[in-house]
Amino acid sequence: MNRRQKMIIYQVLPRLFGNQNDACKCNGTIEENGVGKLADFTPKVLREIKMLGCTHIWYTGIIEHATQTDYTQYGIERDNMFVVKGKAGSPYAIKDYYDVDPDLAVNISERMQEFESLVGRSHAAGLKVIIDFVPNHVARRYHSDAQPDGVIDLGQNDNSEVHFDPQNNFYYIPRQEFQPQFYIGEGDQKYREYPAKATGNDCFGAYPNRNDWYETVKLNYGVDYLHGRRKCFDPIPDTWFKMRDILLFWCSKGIDGFRCDMAEMVPVEFWGWVIPRIKELYSGVDFIAEIYNPHEYRYYIEGGKFDYLYDKVGLYDLLRSIVNGHAAASQITRCWQSLDGITTHMLNFLENHDEQRIASPNFAGDPFRAYPALIVSAMMNVNPMMIYFGQELGEPAVDAEGFSGLDGRTTIFDYWSVPSVRAWYAGGTCSVVGLTPEQKELRRRYKQVLTLCNKEAAIREGAFFDLMYVNGDNPNFDARKQYAFLRKKDNELLVIIVNFCDRAVDVGVKLPQHAFDLWNMAAREYSAKELLTGDVDQKVVSPEVLFRSSVKAYGAVIWKCTDTNNRKKKI
Repeated sequence: MNRRQKMIIYQVLPRLFGNQNDACKCNGTIEENGVGKLADFTPKVLREIKMLGCTHIWYTGIIEHATQTDYTQYGIERDNMFVVKGKAGSPYAIKDYYDVDPDLAVNISERMQEFESLVGRSHAAGLKVIIDFVPNHVARRYHSDAQPDGVIDLGQNDNSEVHFDPQNNFYYIPRQEFQPQFYIGEGDQKYREYPAKATGNDCFGAYPNRNDWYETVKLNYGVDYLHGRRKCFDPIPDTWFKMRDILLFWCSKGIDGFRCDMAEMVPVEFWGWVIPRIKELYSGVDFIAEIYNPHEYRYYIEGGKFDYLYDKVGLYDLLRSIVNGHAAASQITRCWQSLDGITTHMLNFLENHDEQRIASPNFAGDPFRAYPALIVSAMMNVNPMMIYFGQELGEPAVDAEGFSGLDGRTTIFDYWSVPSVRAWYAGGTCSVVGLTPEQKELRRRYKQVLTLCNKEAAIREGAFFDLMYVNGDNPNFDARKQYAFLRKKDNELLVIIVNFCDRAVDVGVKLPQHAFDLWNMAAREYSAKELLTGDVDQKVVSPEVLFRSSVKAYGAVIWKCTDTNNRKKKI
């Protein structure tokens, strides 16, 4: 199939997937609560994820990270419990860049082979594989026991007597012991670090507190943060080469993309150097940047060579505000306009592991309220869309799992499982039988929307036209609660209207003459099909006549207009 695909990413945390203990204990150990395995992603499971409409699967937490579980019998050094968040540990406190998290393996001694098999199964199901690359920081006790022969470990050749050296891998606080502002044990159990290293969130002192990323240490890419952020990139810093080699190692395993954690905390010059070098050898590998500063967006696309960036401080934040009644739908126009020229590089989402679940009391409390936001996020343009596992089931995240507590999020620090996903997984049968009627309906809607993203050429690769500028003062349309836009490809025109209101509405949408001139469209009556319900009608598509439709509460319509007189002729 030689056509452009719209990237639909399914993010999943394997540790929390599958059938673990139904009676999980807060702050429970791996023995008490169980843990999801790579083997839980059977061909059937992967086919079901593909059939949901997904093109990619992002396995979060693959690379070995610090944990409170003892794996010393497998040659893995034990971590100190006082600098590990949660019993399972954070997937973003990397302990060995060249190894797989032992939690995820059935046969721990063959954990890398199990990951390679997972990649093969994913590809066989038609899913491309994304994993995390965590470039800014590592666990406080980073040590690779699986690195290839000849690889020098991070920090092995550092000069720890100086704050900064361009060829050091870490930043140091010379002649000072690590003394955080919290308890780190006593006697043999005490965590000791001398000299102290800088902490991952750019804390360049020996005294981080609980709100710092205290379980991590900052990597040195040749920026002297203590002296005006002086850049020392000639000669190329040692860390650049080490990170390049790590990326190449994982590319050799057959992965198709990297989601780069806190990419903006790593100098853009490094990305501009490393990404082209990776793509020279693995041309199909995508790079996605987690970045939150809109002023830096173009630097990381143009200079850093990233394929996609998180659209968090933009569309996500705005849609959340609209869903909760704190912003007007008309503001979506200004949101995408601020990204003029880079819209196709933005990754849209409504949930991920850092954000509160839609169905949680902390967000909307009802996943159906965000259905119009899903339509906008997934269908407004050709750029990628991401779904977090359990989102399609309305997971409310009302458990106090352990380290992170009751915060409306699904934990990333603990041994736990996601109740809604567990009910759907059903021992690997992937059945909707155990779901509530509401969960079944929500999943059906997600599947329909995500599938349409690639089924319909106008959504997959068509042009976009915002209709709000001619409907702001339209008495037949409430621009605070409704949003309308067009998608167009060849002889197919989609008129998409969403309703963020808690009641059904009958709207009349103005279609501007400019759209007809731009796309060389003829004003006439067309045969139309509403893609979400299957309803058919005759619709007048004209700048002289309002485009009329009913839209349900928290609903949407997608009217596909076709020229039945001459299907080959462009509309």
